[in-house]
Amino acid sequence: MTLVKPLVITAGEPAGIGPELCLSLPQSRLAHDVVVISDPDLLQDLAARLDVDIIISAIDPDDVGRRRGGDNELLVLAERFHVPTTCGSPDPANASALLAGLRRAVAGCVDGSFAGLVTAPLQKSVINDAGIAFSGHTEFLAELTGSHRPVMLLVAGDLRVALASTHMPLRAVPDYLTADGLREVIEILHEELRSRFSIDDPQIVVCGLNPHAGEGGHLGSEDLEIIAPVIEELAARGWAIRGPLPADTAFTPAAGPKDAVVAMYHDQGLPVLKYAGFGSAVNVTLGLPIVRTSVDHGTALDIAGKGIADPGSLCAAVELATRLAST
Repeated sequence: MTLVKPLVITAGEPAGIGPELCLSLPQSRLAHDVVVISDPDLLQDLAARLDVDIIISAIDPDDVGRRRGGDNELLVLAERFHVPTTCGSPDPANASALLAGLRRAVAGCVDGSFAGLVTAPLQKSVINDAGIAFSGHTEFLAELTGSHRPVMLLVAGDLRVALASTHMPLRAVPDYLTADGLREVIEILHEELRSRFSIDDPQIVVCGLNPHAGEGGHLGSEDLEIIAPVIEELAARGWAIRGPLPADTAFTPAAGPKDAVVAMYHDQGLPVLKYAGFGSAVNVTLGLPIVRTSVDHGTALDIAGKGIADPGSLCAAVELATRLAST
């Protein structure tokens, strides 16, 4: 599947595994359709240290879409880091350059220079240590694009898990959940399953918030008072939606066929998905005016620069972004 415009990839935290994962891209048949935003000197030094046979070509913005990489060539839009990088040791001084690269990538997606965005992982704590409030890619990209309700969707094969809340402390989740917010999340999920994933009549299963989906109100009132009414309303539209189901059974075959599961919070849904497909799963942000996918893992500082990082999730993210951008 060939795109008219290239995908843009942000290489992520320079002290993590993102840059070395990007070095593996020329070995993929999709490599000619991508442009990486990072520091080309960092990539060149890393390639030499890891003995990777690759040509790092810094290109001008005007060259985007006009040329494709040759054999073993990685096209790079330069975003220089402020201080030298040591693998495994992030420096807050580079935080502003990282976010500048993200802004540049998003602007290129919005203006049509890029077909979509693929992100390698960032170290959130280091950005916050630089004095920049940052809760994650999802929220930052929503702010950049003026999107009211970004939705995290994790994909591993046919298993898709959407989150009703994103990156927040567990104690904040019950207060965050509202009928209006949950309805909007499910509406975005339903629409993009149809428009981007080409599923005509998506079957959606919704988890409860509390154990046993609240046990009839004995284990919390949110399932009865917030989640169930939203599901009833959407089912009345003719949607194939079920719940709230206890989260410990919602993912099982006993819960019936499903195109997506809606989990109420991050660690309710993601452990199941990552168990099913860690290393090949993809994070997709729904509710944006652009295509954005990402890897399913973090910066892996403990193995950065050792040449043992698995590029499987990045390659899967590129492949899925190509598919979504082609619909």
